[in-house]
Amino acid sequence: MTDPVPGEVRSTPDDTAQDFDGPRRRARREREQRRAAAARARAIEDARREAKRKVTAGALGPKPVARGKVRGLKLLIWGVLLTVIAVGLGLVLYFTPLMSVRNILVDGAQAVPQDEVVAAAAVPKGTPLLQIDTDRVANRVAAIRRVASARVQREYPSTLRITIVERIPVAVKDLPDGTHVFDRDGVDFATGPPLPGVPYLDVEHPGPSDAPTKAALAVLTSLRPEIAAQVGRIAAPSVASITLTFTDGRVVIWGTSDRTDEKAETLAALLTQQWHTADVSSPDLPTTKP
Repeated sequence: MTDPVPGEVRSTPDDTAQDFDGPRRRARREREQRRAAAARARAIEDARREAKRKVTAGALGPKPVARGKVRGLKLLIWGVLLTVIAVGLGLVLYFTPLMSVRNILVDGAQAVPQDEVVAAAAVPKGTPLLQIDTDRVANRVAAIRRVASARVQREYPSTLRITIVERIPVAVKDLPDGTHVFDRDGVDFATGPPLPGVPYLDVEHPGPSDAPTKAALAVLTSLRPEIAAQVGRIAAPSVASITLTFTDGRVVIWGTSDRTDEKAETLAALLTQQWHTADVSSPDLPTTKP
């Protein structure tokens, strides 16, 4: 082994490896530094863009509301306003005399005096129309004996119209207190002198719930008007023995109230012949006697 010369510097194996690896390590460190610098630059650029976006969004104001939402909100507001107006108007009309009764018109009254209809209606003038119960008023008017039905209508701004249907006399019957008038339903609605052209009703217990009464009146109303005008009396001691007596004395045996329409047609055909008594109780085989 050679002794080192004084003043001479010799390299060791570690120093040689360090000099050999030094440039590569420096290059690697430089690359890492460049990548870190690029990452920082990108982060700075992203932060700058985000800050710019926020500033721009703040300057432009909030995002506009969708058109459909605005339209729906407007419709809701208008709906609420119209509801409030309608309710307010209804309250004004209901509680104030702005649209109150100033005129009461009566239609259909002939035998019934109009004053009687107005009195039965019992609606004071000045009553707001909306406060009037038309059904209740109609029921009060229909309680008049001569009235078959009544209808009440409001006619704005200030009229109440009452339309009545009067009962039509179909038959009369003499009772101890006078002559009573009956309509087609057997309702006794008037008392007075005998009515010309209205036949007498000969039943024991006249009334709308009496079976012979209903049978006799069903026969009368089935006849043609020109034939019914010739009937002077109709007798129904029972529903099975109905008899018509004409004003000229001819008699028609009707029998039951079954097949009434057929019997009415048969009787109309027999009136062209001469006879005193006709039996149409069997309309297929009618008979007559001189």
